[in-house]
Amino acid sequence: MRVDRTVAVRARSPRSGVAFVRTVLIAAILSTGVATAREVDDPELAAPGPYAVGIASTVWVQPDQPDVLSLDPKTGAHPLRDRPLAVDIWYPADPAPNAGPVIYGGSLTGEDGHDVAFTAPGVAVAAAHASAGSFPLVILAHGYGGTPVAMSWLAEDLASKGYVVVGPHFDDPPITDTAKFIQPLVRRPLDIAFVTGEAQRLARAHGGALANADPGRTVLIGYSMGGYGALKAAGATRDLRAVVAIAPASRFAAAAPFSPADLTAPTLYIVGDRDPLVGYDPGVKTLFSAQIHAPRYLLTFKGAGHSLGMNPAPAQMHGTLWDLDWWEDPVWRKDRALAVERHFITAFLGRYVKGDAAMAAYLEAPTPQSADGAWTPQRPTPWDAKSPGGPAITLWKGFQRRHAEGLELRFLAPEK
Repeated sequence: MRVDRTVAVRARSPRSGVAFVRTVLIAAILSTGVATAREVDDPELAAPGPYAVGIASTVWVQPDQPDVLSLDPKTGAHPLRDRPLAVDIWYPADPAPNAGPVIYGGSLTGEDGHDVAFTAPGVAVAAAHASAGSFPLVILAHGYGGTPVAMSWLAEDLASKGYVVVGPHFDDPPITDTAKFIQPLVRRPLDIAFVTGEAQRLARAHGGALANADPGRTVLIGYSMGGYGALKAAGATRDLRAVVAIAPASRFAAAAPFSPADLTAPTLYIVGDRDPLVGYDPGVKTLFSAQIHAPRYLLTFKGAGHSLGMNPAPAQMHGTLWDLDWWEDPVWRKDRALAVERHFITAFLGRYVKGDAAMAAYLEAPTPQSADGAWTPQRPTPWDAKSPGGPAITLWKGFQRRHAEGLELRFLAPEK
């Protein structure tokens, strides 16, 4: 028997300045599923971590910010206004035994410019008691017109592995309103820098859901416009340990609006080589090559497009191809792509943020092309066994036979 109770949480729409009530359904159930499907062909580190996950929501306000979409007719300057940002926080938790998971709600812009609402199941428990410990702080930046809950595949996974994840709602204009593109282009790095500083301040003050976050181990992760914002904000972020940029935007004009050569934090780039929006080469591969002062990795999904940062498509967004293309890739099975990303993000952050030397073996691909790896285990090794790595094995560590396909992983050390 399932009993539902509904809690209304006040938040702001990701695409308008109008406050709205986001309904979170908390179900008291005997057993729960997971937010994204776990499959038998997942690579090793894609599995969730040892912690249950809590979630809290709040609003942080930036005072006196220039409104880039308005001009004062008398002065010709952008008027200053307070800029509130709704923020979701995922964290390692010890929920009550009878507590059930959230069902996320949000909306994305439809082809006609109107919002299309969706819901998606989660594993996080609202207002759960935070686990004891000291956990790295992650700022998770969504793409243009997006919402943090559309990236719950990563937020929940990282929280389960001992990270506190802060996901701001950036309040973008509708993605179909191209005249307002200047807002996310200007605001995204500024908003990420603000949210990072505020999260670090609250962590130092041991405040609320951030009480157990370690501001000295801060990570920026962004997808698409959020990836651009994370890369641009990285140079101004204190105590930054690492950056993950998933299909980061960069091709806005003849000259890039930021210089990768200025970035010194270890960086993991993730991209499809058929990405029609941010490009590959030129594009994300160009950024990877140009970041000469940092260790960096480039994980390429061959044949994939732009949607690598999004959850699997909710049921409500299968009605039109426009809606589906927010979420799904034409070539890659989505649960497979997200599992591969979780695997490598886990290894990368474990290596560079948590200092786990054992994670390096998952990043040191013996061959850049995944399909070139080989492993012939001795019987009676199970068919689904994962490659243990090692000097005589070229199949990528953590992958199964015949299931390391369609990927490329490259590493560049910082230049002296």
